[in-house]
Amino acid sequence: MPTPLDPRKKPTSIKIHVSSGAGVDVTWADGHASHYEFAYLREVCPCATCNDAREKKASLGEAAPAFLSSPALPMFKPKPRAQAATQVGSYAIQISFTDGHSTGIYSYDHLRNICPCAECAKAFRFSGLDHFDDSSR
Repeated sequence: MPTPLDPRKKPTSIKIHVSSGAGVDVTWADGHASHYEFAYLREVCPCATCNDAREKKASLGEAAPAFLSSPALPMFKPKPRAQAATQVGSYAIQISFTDGHSTGIYSYDHLRNICPCAECAKAFRFSGLDHFDDSSR
């Protein structure tokens, strides 16, 4: 995979705190520092299986019967933690989680896009209509 075109998405330091469970810390070329909790990274896993599951859940959304969306006896699920992490080439990291999931490859470009801070949300994410300008109509 090529190096990201946007220099702000190039990491200068990456610290993955597997043993302490503290998450992932990335310092970017523009000086911004991002912190990612492992539970957050598991939730936004970019693999095809997780993307399909999120799409299926979103499509069911309001159409799901009430008994499916709010079970009578919800089961406790511990927050996923990282068991291991490896660098993938010079463009990504891969994390193995305690729930057995390990197929997500988090490119640095993707990590900057999903940075949980408001500054990055404004700079790198947009809703489907934010980029649509209908003033020409």
